[in-house]
Amino acid sequence: MTASPISTFQELQLCAPLLHAVTALGFTQPTHVQAQAIPAAMAGGDWMVSSQTGSGKTAAFLLPLLHRLLHAGPAEATRAATPRAVVLCPTRELAQQVCADAIDLMRGASEQLRGEAKQNPLRDALRTLRVATVVGGMPFGKQLYDLRGAQLVIATPGRLLDLHSRGQIVLSQTQVLVVDEADRMLDLGFADDLAAIQDATAAREQTLMFSATFAPRIMALATKLMRKPGRLELATAQDVHADITQTLHWADDLGHKHKLLEHWLRDTEVDQAVVFASTQGDTELIAEQLQQQGHSAIALHGAMPQAVRNRRLQNVRDGHVRVLVATDVAARGLDVPSISHVINFGLPMKAEDYVHRIGRTGRAGRSGIAITIAEHRERGKIRAIEAYTRQPIAAQVIPGLEPTPPRPRPAKPLPGQRHGQRRPAGRGGNGYGRDLRREPAARTR
Repeated sequence: MTASPISTFQELQLCAPLLHAVTALGFTQPTHVQAQAIPAAMAGGDWMVSSQTGSGKTAAFLLPLLHRLLHAGPAEATRAATPRAVVLCPTRELAQQVCADAIDLMRGASEQLRGEAKQNPLRDALRTLRVATVVGGMPFGKQLYDLRGAQLVIATPGRLLDLHSRGQIVLSQTQVLVVDEADRMLDLGFADDLAAIQDATAAREQTLMFSATFAPRIMALATKLMRKPGRLELATAQDVHADITQTLHWADDLGHKHKLLEHWLRDTEVDQAVVFASTQGDTELIAEQLQQQGHSAIALHGAMPQAVRNRRLQNVRDGHVRVLVATDVAARGLDVPSISHVINFGLPMKAEDYVHRIGRTGRAGRSGIAITIAEHRERGKIRAIEAYTRQPIAAQVIPGLEPTPPRPRPAKPLPGQRHGQRRPAGRGGNGYGRDLRREPAARTR
């Protein structure tokens, strides 16, 4: 599909209440993915969309979904939840963020319809339109209460299937299925759950799949879930994050990394920052150390009860916390406009997670800064990230915190050569030296 000339939301043919909601939320023109995905979704058919993180893709599927639900009219009351649309998300945090965005749009639409005639069909439809979130780690009772009459359900796959097997939610009347972050779905092992949801929603009219890339495994998933889908390739893994300044600092050891982190967090330009750590235990230790240094910092990781995770994320969104130290549980689904910096204190296990991490800043046209702090022994991971993004990360030095150049690795003797005998010139080590020590075992708590 060729680039769209659409430059205003009015050109997308959305209903007036949704246009009012978009304006009330401060959006002046659609992003690239919104300008192409919204008309495609409203035209019908299955669509695969690849889009860079932070590009506004959530609104790209929520707006046509809400437009469709409003024009479908009020839903009939039933004992079990029978949603007309289901949005699948890989993580609880992302599902809750999508739900919050949907509620914001519905609230803005309600304001526009408040003065309309009581018999206005859109007003009646919006008055009965309910959205519910279904995720693990939350009490069943509350979710069952929220599900009553819900036409739009935003869920993680496991809890959705659990409620479906109990007869608490009926998926046979689902008209639209959205699979968000399909690549992450596969990373987390949801392939079988997606197959079961595919069977339960077999009568649906439309499937929308959003992913960072169209990798072969994503194409294989699309073959199972979709019928002759159209493709909108609006981003690839190699897209430049034009609004994010990326910086690399080399560190000698863990103590040096902490000094570099402290230097950055003392910068008055930092509004809010997300510091990514490698393990759950590391997030607790780093947050505790930052608190001792006087920073407003909290930890977030997957082993915490969901209610605790929700409270801590809300504190970040409300601006009560300046530094969030997190594992990759926050790499997707955290959309806070005031996050100005992302700091990779621990490197991600997979190179593609780096892209999602730094996408927590510089979202939807805003600028941001991403800093990566790595030891010399982690050169392989840095090279993997640069190879994946096809972009070098410029290394910088902070005066007074310069790294020690890595010592050459002792050369192995050539065949027939005694240890200690000088090796011919040009046959030295690879530059890793002492930094090839084994990484200590991950700490967990």
